[in-house]
Amino acid sequence: MVGGARKHDGRLPALSAPRFVGRDGELNTLRSALERTPVVVLVDGEAGIGKTRLLREFLASEAERGRRALVGACLELRVPYTLGAVVDAVRDGVDNVAGLRLSGLGGALRPLFPEWADELPPAPEALEDATAARHRLFRAFAEVLGRLDVALLALEDVHWADEATLEFLLFLVSRRPQPVSLVLTFRRDEVPSASLLLRLASRLPSDAHLVRLTPGPLDVAETVSFVSSMLGGGYVSNEFAGFLHARTEGVPLAVEESVRLMHDRADLIRRDGGWARRRLERIEVPPTIRDAMLERVQRLHPDTRTVLYAAAVLSGPVGFATLRAVTGLSEDRFAAQAAEALGNGLLREDRAGQWSFRHSLACDAVYDAIPAGERRATHLRAGRVLERWPLAPVAQLARHFRLAGDVEAACRYTEAAADLCVQSGDVATSALLLHSLVATVPLPAGVLVGLVTKIQFQALSGSDPYSAITEALRSALAGQVLTPLERALVRFQVGRVLMVAGEIEAGRREILTALPHLSPGSAETARARVLLALPLGNARPVSEHLRWLQEAPPLTQPMASLDRLRLSVERAFALLMLGEEAGWAAALEIPDDVLDPQEASIVAIGHTNVGEEATRWGRYDEARTRLAKARTLAERHQLLDYLDSIASSRAHLDWFTGAWSGLAERTARLVDDDGGVRLKDRCEASLVAGLLQAASGDREAAKERLRFAGDDDQQRIEAAAALAQLCLGDGDVEEALRLTDQLAGTVVGGGLWSRAVEFAPARTGALVAAGRIGPATDVVNALEGALGDRDAPAPQASLILCRAILAEADGRLTDAAALFVRAAGAWEALPRPYDALLARERSARCLLAEGRDEAGLPLLSSVAQALSELGARNDAGRISLFLAGRGGDVLAVTRGRGRPGYGNRLSPRELEVARLLVEGLTNRQIADALVVSVQTIASQVKSAMRKLDVTSRTALAVRVVESGLVVGQPQRPLYDE
Repeated sequence: MVGGARKHDGRLPALSAPRFVGRDGELNTLRSALERTPVVVLVDGEAGIGKTRLLREFLASEAERGRRALVGACLELRVPYTLGAVVDAVRDGVDNVAGLRLSGLGGALRPLFPEWADELPPAPEALEDATAARHRLFRAFAEVLGRLDVALLALEDVHWADEATLEFLLFLVSRRPQPVSLVLTFRRDEVPSASLLLRLASRLPSDAHLVRLTPGPLDVAETVSFVSSMLGGGYVSNEFAGFLHARTEGVPLAVEESVRLMHDRADLIRRDGGWARRRLERIEVPPTIRDAMLERVQRLHPDTRTVLYAAAVLSGPVGFATLRAVTGLSEDRFAAQAAEALGNGLLREDRAGQWSFRHSLACDAVYDAIPAGERRATHLRAGRVLERWPLAPVAQLARHFRLAGDVEAACRYTEAAADLCVQSGDVATSALLLHSLVATVPLPAGVLVGLVTKIQFQALSGSDPYSAITEALRSALAGQVLTPLERALVRFQVGRVLMVAGEIEAGRREILTALPHLSPGSAETARARVLLALPLGNARPVSEHLRWLQEAPPLTQPMASLDRLRLSVERAFALLMLGEEAGWAAALEIPDDVLDPQEASIVAIGHTNVGEEATRWGRYDEARTRLAKARTLAERHQLLDYLDSIASSRAHLDWFTGAWSGLAERTARLVDDDGGVRLKDRCEASLVAGLLQAASGDREAAKERLRFAGDDDQQRIEAAAALAQLCLGDGDVEEALRLTDQLAGTVVGGGLWSRAVEFAPARTGALVAAGRIGPATDVVNALEGALGDRDAPAPQASLILCRAILAEADGRLTDAAALFVRAAGAWEALPRPYDALLARERSARCLLAEGRDEAGLPLLSSVAQALSELGARNDAGRISLFLAGRGGDVLAVTRGRGRPGYGNRLSPRELEVARLLVEGLTNRQIADALVVSVQTIASQVKSAMRKLDVTSRTALAVRVVESGLVVGQPQRPLYDE
């Protein structure tokens, strides 16, 4: 039977390409969807499920009907090319650029299509605003699509797309009318959590047409048809089909590769008029598609493997001549082996003569199998071949020379590619290019320091972009012969990166070691002193930190404008952390807006840091404004990873101001994303999440969140204070003392009052509970002495609260009740409703302790009601139990996770909106300030108007002022929107 199945020369007959099987439903859905007005079709499926085949079958039928489409594919590259898939699709679809008669806008395409330079309009005037430059580029692409009369743009493997490509897709679907239909294929499990692709899939305009397709695996009957088509239509035994289906789970590519491997092994036989395997029970199919492909590749002629290796190194569609040159084979040898690679179904050639792997899995498998030495040599040949092109593709050259280990060429082309990305508004890819070079190629110390200085870490995705950089710097210290100054410059960068990464004490040690050998008047010396001034890690007394700023030598060496801006921003942050009011004057020097993307990165960080400090000082309007500015810059310049820092800081502010609606969900998203959100931002979000859980009654979960928050230096003090308060609530005074002992010297004794707002009451309360009134008084006096009369509303309110705690402990209940009321008023003025309510609770308890039940019980009941409405169900329940024991009114506390009901009372967020409305802000300005949508603000304004029975914004402003809900008068005319 075996012999009858073979050709006369002893070989099995050649396999055919499999027929298109089991996708009629998806194909019909695709066709009907694209008969409508412009539509977005998302094709989601695992690797090998047949997304590409479905798309190609559809495009073939469209071509027969004369409908034109552009097709591109995103490649799996460590550093993706800016708009790479779109550029490839347009390049393949344009025969004659001049014939398109593009407007002057087309000149913006020159950086991405250098080969069209003679036919494109002149380059437009350069724009320093990255957003404006990017938007102009997108409009130029849209004009090309319109001139080509293209009905469809299809992009494959969009899970690998760069941010610029995804932003361009969002640009297309947001235009009205939508200029072109989109078909996008992707693997959902490989979409990064912060990818704009998720926004594209979930936030399309309301009038957009969206179709989702998710091809499933083949069933057994479809597997039979699929395999039969590869074997010339012969009958396939049920036993054989069942075996294949079980081993491949019906994934078409897995089925195809398994059949091809069995064919190569001569493991197929004819039996009873049909195809079967020789022995099902003895011959195992490799468990993965990758294994099957690699076994097939190993059976090929060595020259054929060379062709495949070259194609894998080049990674994308490439012309015949380029592929041959990279292999290094003669024309005759290359032609024969390339034909074999095509015949085996591993490579394909499209109509434009471009060669590529049929599937990205095959490309990945072959690339990983290339011996290391041969891989480097092939990358080097690829780089030298591409260098000879009339217009060098700098991003590809940067990759090839980096992976080949050619340091000089890798640096040259990487910096050129990074600059090109910045010109196109793609700051993230620019940072990734520089990071990849530093992390993977041993560089001379001078070059290394220069590149590390240029990396914008906040523009990089991932939770830890720092370790690879510090490792590269330390390798230079250990392995290169350096002068004392060179060594100091490298060591300073090690310390700087460690501090940015949150390893404060390790970074401080490196900087202290480097400082004596740096030039006294240099930018590095100035930055080193500012970093040492930051009261982070094991903070020293404030006076010691301030000396690093006050005794700094004057700058004697020229400083680049970017370095000067960075130094100014860092100095303002240091002064504010140290509680110096001069920091506010320094913060005023931070510009509100900048055009250069690198400057935008520094300024966005500056506004975020000032916003954080404004929150600690209790200047909440300033904090809100600074964070809104930072967010605007981050969005405009696509500094997407900055948004997590801004979001965590904004969540912290919202906790204080009582804007708790949706806050738990926002913080959970940040905390749970341990792959994409940096530790600092996760810790700050975890702090807020823990505080919310403590207020709602989930104390054990709260403690877990707060302990995690303490892993970050900037949240450590507040997290310890919150844990100590929980312990005091549980009666564990000893643990509350332990939690605050270590930090007391730094926060109180060292004069770091900006970090004492939450800590001082916790420490004072713990000492009082232990009967140590004297040390508690010392804490309060030390805080008062350090704080003085500074305009810092939150610490001043905290000081009043501490005085009230002492008065209560001394038995001066009348004074204590009055001081708690004063503290509540100070908190409310910020506003900080939760702390205000807790202070009023303590005032009521002092009244009750004096026997003044007629004043204390109603106050306590109203506090419980307000706490319940805020969402602090644990505190409301505790008070209700107390009232029940005293025979007072008992509040029914809701125990769900639902939002609290406010009846006809304004919610905390509605009060915040009303306050900004009174100041004369429009809905747009309020939305920007509160970092929400205009629609949300409009809804909250309408809700407030309904509750207060008014019909206009002006009437609402008057009503909330007259009723005492908001203090002040409208600052300028109010217009109803």
